[in-house]
Amino acid sequence: MHVQEWLETVPAVAVYALVGVVIGLESLGIPLPGEIILVSSALLASQHGDIDPVVLGACATAGAIIGDSIGYAIGRKGGRPLLAWLGARFPRHFSEGHIATAERSFQKWGMWAVFFGRFVALLRIFAGPLAGVLRMPYWKFLTANVLGGIVWAGGTTAVIYYVGVVAESWLKRFSWLGLVAAVLIGLTSMLVLRRKAKKAAARTPEPVAAAE
Repeated sequence: MHVQEWLETVPAVAVYALVGVVIGLESLGIPLPGEIILVSSALLASQHGDIDPVVLGACATAGAIIGDSIGYAIGRKGGRPLLAWLGARFPRHFSEGHIATAERSFQKWGMWAVFFGRFVALLRIFAGPLAGVLRMPYWKFLTANVLGGIVWAGGTTAVIYYVGVVAESWLKRFSWLGLVAAVLIGLTSMLVLRRKAKKAAARTPEPVAAAE
């Protein structure tokens, strides 16, 4: 069953909880389709008045921030043996190559890797645990975590919600052409956000130290 079709069968409160929990677990370091759940829920909110997009965005933001914070605490306590264990359990996501790539990002960008990592699937999973393993000062991590969670979760919810509203309006006039156009607008918006995040990170003048 398609994710959105399944979400239509559950009450609004369950949708809020599902979005918060899945995004929280993904941010904690468990490879789950948090972005797919968020996008599907935001589209559903645009078509059904029972789901409040503001509450949905708040739940997604809370899940992202809390999950990343828990991941940071686990990574700080578990250290590199934790990364080795994750690599054995989830070799597709926590391979040595992926870990090395994420670690280079943290060494180059520091706290900005946490912020911009929200827009990159690989770093979104790694950000919390790896920041803890590398002993990034907590205040730096928390600042980037909160800002990144708000921009990514809240921004994604808002963009997809309004795309869904536009799509529904166009569908009444232009049938399937409206849907195709709305989907293209949504995809373009997400790609632009990700490209801007990568460019902004690349323009960082000096690396921010990941540890004291």
